Amino acid sequence: MTRPPLITANDLARYYGNHCAVRNISFELQPGEVLGLLGPNGAGKSTTLSMLSGNLAPSRGQIHINGIDLVDNPRKAKRYLGYLPEFPPLYRDLTIEEYLNYAARLHGVPRKNVRKATQIAKSKTGLDEAGRAQIAFLSKGYQQRVGIAQAIVHRPPIIILDEPTVGLDPLQIREIRHLIRDLSSEHGVILSTHILTEVQATCHKVMIINQGKAVFTDTIQHLAEHNAGTALKVAFSIPPDISTLNAVNGVKTVKRLTDGRFRIEYSPESNPATCIAENAAKLGWGLLELVPERPTLEQAFFNAIYHENSPSEGAST
Repeated sequence: MTRPPLITANDLARYYGNHCAVRNISFELQPGEVLGLLGPNGAGKSTTLSMLSGNLAPSRGQIHINGIDLVDNPRKAKRYLGYLPEFPPLYRDLTIEEYLNYAARLHGVPRKNVRKATQIAKSKTGLDEAGRAQIAFLSKGYQQRVGIAQAIVHRPPIIILDEPTVGLDPLQIREIRHLIRDLSSEHGVILSTHILTEVQATCHKVMIINQGKAVFTDTIQHLAEHNAGTALKVAFSIPPDISTLNAVNGVKTVKRLTDGRFRIEYSPESNPATCIAENAAKLGWGLLELVPERPTLEQAFFNAIYHENSPSEGAST
């Protein structure tokens, strides 16, 4: 039997005066899923997370957390949430152990269970050996781990992470990504970022937000399929002139690459691959390679952003 979604958001909007920062945001988060909120700076990601975490009331729309209306019953709904804002709310003069004990009590963990909850959170975030260290002397990467630990110490089914790898070095980024993937085995995770590789490395689904609205929501795989490529890379043992390739039906442009191959762009409705293969066989070009060019996530991202925008739309925050 299909489990109900952990989060259901319907038609969310947020206004600041007459300015609409977020509009028409709708999605669901399923158990075990990592949903990436992807978009340029100022797209509306942080505003969306503030509404989902209950820190900002939506001007319009509904949010249900584990079936509970977040606006009507915020205290009950927030029991199912763990939240790491972009700047973790750490008390630098406390040790990791002291801080997590405090966070557990704030999250309503019964006093008799606080120690065990703290130990589990440290274990999941790789802080077992650092519990007595003072937070002020931790590296940025370990401070992020402490921030994530406070978000999961009460074992919520939903974790919301806002830019969790900002300011980290490549090794720390890799460690946090592994941690997020591990957390998805027991939690639904929402990850906000403007870093494309972050989404590709950690997320199952992506929602691209631009100028305050969702311009694409689907799986990473479907994102690439939605923006299918219209180029071929070909190689020949006896290559023809570029003008000859340009004359093939459907070909728009031909570019000779540095490795001796050609990149051929074509119209979406007229793939010239069959014609090129037939001509190569008939005219003795010696076809060595004929492969479609697969779009990168970066290409798909920009296609989604620029395809959906209209010139009259204003910027969001």
